[in-house]
Amino acid sequence: MIKSSPIPRLGVRPTLVSSAPTRRGLHGLAVGVVRESDKDEARVAIAPAHAAKLIKAGATVTVESGAGERSGFKDEEYREAGAQVADAAHTWQQQLVAKVLPPTADEAARIENRTLLGIVQPNVHPELTKQLAGQGATVLSLDSLLRTLSRGQAFDVLSSQANVAGYRAVMEAGIHLPRPLAGSTSAAGKVRPANVLVVGAGVAGLAALQLAKKNGAITHGFDVRSAAKEQVEAVGAKFVVVDSGEDGSGQGGYAKEMSPEWFQAAERKLLEQAKNMDVIITTALIPGKPAPKLITKAMVEAMPKGGVTVDLAAKAGGNVETTVPGQVVTLPGDKTCVGYTNMESRMAPTASFLFSGNVSNFLLSMQDADKNYTVNLEDPAVRSVCVVHKGESLPPYVPPAPKTPPPQSTTPEPEAPPLNPQTEYLRSAGLATIGTSSALALASFVPNSAMMSTFALSCWVGNSCVKGVTHALHSPLMAQTNAISGLTIVGGMLQLGGGYLPGTVPQVLAATAVGLSAVNLAGGTLVTKKMLDMFRRPDDPPEYNHYYLAPGAVAIGSAALLYGTGNAPAALAPMLGLASALGCVGGIACLSSQQTARLGIYVGLSGIATGITSTLAYMHPEQTATYAQLLALGGSGAALGGYLATKISPTELPQAVAAFHSLVGIAATCTAVGDYMLHDQSKMEAFHNASVYLGAWMGAITATGSVIAYGKLAGSLGSAALKLPGRDAINAGLGLTSVAGLAGFLMTKDPMLAQMSLGAGVVSSGALGLHMTASIGGADMPVVITLLNSYSGWALCAEGFLLDQPLLTVVGALIGSSGAFLTRVMCDAMNRSLPNVILGGFGTPTGAAAKSDGNAEALIHTETDATGAAEMLRSADKVVIVPGYGLAVAQAASVVADIALRLREEGKDVKFAVHPVAGRMPGQLNVLLAEVGVPYDMVFEMEDINDEMADADVTLVIGANDTVNSAAEEDPNSAIAGMPVIQVWKSKKVIFMKRSMAAGYAGVDNPVFFKENTDMLLGNAKDTCDAINKALQA
Repeated sequence: MIKSSPIPRLGVRPTLVSSAPTRRGLHGLAVGVVRESDKDEARVAIAPAHAAKLIKAGATVTVESGAGERSGFKDEEYREAGAQVADAAHTWQQQLVAKVLPPTADEAARIENRTLLGIVQPNVHPELTKQLAGQGATVLSLDSLLRTLSRGQAFDVLSSQANVAGYRAVMEAGIHLPRPLAGSTSAAGKVRPANVLVVGAGVAGLAALQLAKKNGAITHGFDVRSAAKEQVEAVGAKFVVVDSGEDGSGQGGYAKEMSPEWFQAAERKLLEQAKNMDVIITTALIPGKPAPKLITKAMVEAMPKGGVTVDLAAKAGGNVETTVPGQVVTLPGDKTCVGYTNMESRMAPTASFLFSGNVSNFLLSMQDADKNYTVNLEDPAVRSVCVVHKGESLPPYVPPAPKTPPPQSTTPEPEAPPLNPQTEYLRSAGLATIGTSSALALASFVPNSAMMSTFALSCWVGNSCVKGVTHALHSPLMAQTNAISGLTIVGGMLQLGGGYLPGTVPQVLAATAVGLSAVNLAGGTLVTKKMLDMFRRPDDPPEYNHYYLAPGAVAIGSAALLYGTGNAPAALAPMLGLASALGCVGGIACLSSQQTARLGIYVGLSGIATGITSTLAYMHPEQTATYAQLLALGGSGAALGGYLATKISPTELPQAVAAFHSLVGIAATCTAVGDYMLHDQSKMEAFHNASVYLGAWMGAITATGSVIAYGKLAGSLGSAALKLPGRDAINAGLGLTSVAGLAGFLMTKDPMLAQMSLGAGVVSSGALGLHMTASIGGADMPVVITLLNSYSGWALCAEGFLLDQPLLTVVGALIGSSGAFLTRVMCDAMNRSLPNVILGGFGTPTGAAAKSDGNAEALIHTETDATGAAEMLRSADKVVIVPGYGLAVAQAASVVADIALRLREEGKDVKFAVHPVAGRMPGQLNVLLAEVGVPYDMVFEMEDINDEMADADVTLVIGANDTVNSAAEEDPNSAIAGMPVIQVWKSKKVIFMKRSMAAGYAGVDNPVFFKENTDMLLGNAKDTCDAINKALQA
């Protein structure tokens, strides 16, 4: 039996071409679609779907009544597409007449001096061409297209029709073969697979080999061109070699006529092969000449009983000696010879649709600068098919010889001097010396060496811990560190006072810090839990991670008992702080794998709770009313944070994280300013004052930068970078103001000047955060988010030094290291430096993008529709889906998950490929896919999937652009040159789903749009994915 043919059905081939994302035009063109007069020809030149596209482009289309009837297209369908349906006389009077086969002499006379478009075969029908030239007509013979033209694929009717014929040939062979193509084994016995030999490995031959292979046959390919060997083997067939040393490669991708000696060697080889072949399909043609006889009568007789030959060259005389053109004949030994001359018409709906796609693509490319139809003989595609122009017969088109490259310089480049090992040792030792000297200098400035040791070790531990977190969990990592950064509540708790209500400015600032930190603690923890729960697969074993709350609960309960009875040792509070820090570190470390990730929520929560408990010991127990204030502030903040967490969707995670960062920044600033107001600054050590200033400075820049990031990510503010005049000067001025404020704050003993200096630092920092973040475009928000995450950690570190709290120093170093590490990951993934990003520009000049030499072809893109995309996915064995931020914006993730899981259930290998900077925060797409039920073992990172792209039959790109832009690798002058990208263009077929042909955030055109293996699928991603899903279910 023959399986469902994997040939594209209606809608799969491109239906639109474009040299730019602008509208094409055919104003002034009147097209007539006539009925084919040949009784065996069922195709029609233009289908209703493509008629609609031509009409939309400005043309008028008139269709002869009944022209599409044999292809399954009714007159009413043409009317619905906007075409006129008329009689034959009126249709033949149109400016351009489109038909499939060459016209008869009478039909040619009806064209008069107008234009004919179709398959004309001028070498086969010279008298017809002469007649049309004598009438003053213009003849566009699509079969004369220069097939080596890279954009010619969109116009190549021979290839599209040969593809149909190749598939149909296998189906015809299966009908007449008295056995299945696939083998089988059962209790009744074993049936071997059929042996299929395809002679001629062009488009038709490869299509036949592919379908025969898919239906279980053992396939063999034969071609006179040695270059065909790789193509034959690529579709899983064995290449039959003739040992003659002669290569049959001709011009334009066709085979040339071979020598008598070669024919003798080939005859011996094919006779040997025929003895084992159940099916022989022949496709060999030589343009303008009779088909070569490759399969003799003796070979047919040598085939096993029931053997079948299918001759696709029957119309040109046939490759098989026993072929009778137009008939199926049976020879002795039950040998069947299929000689149909209308193989394409036996699949008329599909063949017509593909032919129509080529015709409409070609017509849509024929426009001048004013978008009017024109026959531009300077266009290689138009010139190659134009055999007669306004009555003048044109010679066959010969493309200009490629320009000779300039001679290479014979002067050898000077060799680089060998590396001196001593230089490297000196450089490394020098850096170590500078580091040691800096540490000693800092030690003389830091009064508490134990705290400095804690800080240094915490940075190292934090960095090592964060490096182990898998990329897929980078979003939960940010949420977890964001929750932990809510330990800014510790600073507020230590400054809290006034009883039930704060009574002084420092107490108001402390209360603010407590309330905002509580929002962050509860909201961040619940968001983290929500995200990690999404990664849980249905078949995962049950988890009881909440049991790990017990250690923290026991520690807290024991501490409460000891403090309540007055038996608490002096070291209890510091030990609780240490336990808290270790819990927070452990919570991050658990994110190193999917198996332990959800455990990290409870370990981290235990750490946070233990830290708050240890801080209670440092408060004033005699002020019982203050504890009530703490309970009220903390409880209301936690309740608000929990409520907000329930309203956050995966699409909103980036702006939610930014909003939580702003709360941490405000809390850190409040704590630093409050501490300054509680102490006499003139009596404090310089290090303490520096901690106050830096804590307030980093808190302010975190708060304001996060607010702007939130606005850009939420859509409240435009995502475009703000470009004020003198932008760099503004940033420099604000930075110098901050430095001057620090110097003034540390050096003065005047309280008024100190206040002014601290105020200048906070204001300039806040302004810097506002302006610098506003000057960064939306595409760089992942870097901004991670950088702000790092800022919040260093602010917490400063708070630890300020309050002499090792817990805050450890946790701050952990968060700062985490944010710094993720920032570096994001920058590396975009091939950008951090200063380059935060200063709001692409930085170093890149030169002009690759320029045309004046002979470059116009960029042509091809389009498909949802039905076509579904058919390609159904026919594929391996599918890669590459989601981008557009998937999140369109809220199409659930539909894409349905498509992927349905294809997987059908036995296809389906994988998702996620770029590190896809989305608006690290790992956002991983969370989005997990939310809709995509198992994490189907999701792969860029470096893991790129090696597999060449094996993918279809790659579906949804809402991504810069992350799959081949210019990053192919154009050294591109603005994104060197950026690591997912190499989607290496797959056999690419379906690019976007709203339009516009460039991505980087503003760089994407060459993948115009590659021969790419079909664009334009429109809303959600609607398009719904349509694909429905088509797959049909």
